[in-house]
Amino acid sequence: MTQHPPTAPLDRPVVGSYPTYEGAQRAVDFLSDSKFPVERTAIIGSDLRMVETVLGRLTRGRAALAGAGSGAWFGLLIGLLLSLFAAGNHHVLVLMISGLFYGAIFGALFGFAGHAFTGGRRDFASRSQIVAARYDVVAETEVAEEAKNLLIKLGWRQG
Repeated sequence: MTQHPPTAPLDRPVVGSYPTYEGAQRAVDFLSDSKFPVERTAIIGSDLRMVETVLGRLTRGRAALAGAGSGAWFGLLIGLLLSLFAAGNHHVLVLMISGLFYGAIFGALFGFAGHAFTGGRRDFASRSQIVAARYDVVAETEVAEEAKNLLIKLGWRQG
């Protein structure tokens, strides 16, 4: 059996265009449910932009608290791993609680120090994401017409 290299997504015809990623994802899911060979499709986002949503003010106290939370989880993981090698079962709980405690302490210290060293250049917490103005579903040329026809049926169902 000879395998052909996949066509670059930009060389494929557009079979559907959607304003949200969820819409494009729903279209590909519909194609999959219709037994269409979805491995011959792609979702391409166009007109990309980075959106940074500010979640709130970041103080040294909040940085220390966030560090304590992260450190506690890490310490709990280390305590759990160490407990696998502990001699007796009564040491398991002590190791996990110790890991949680020391992880929270060191995490708080690192969170506080890390924020203090920024010198106030970034006193806010945020979340970044890349979003597109439109999402195109493309398919290889040989199956594009079939995909378009199936997506027209999806439009009829939703309309």
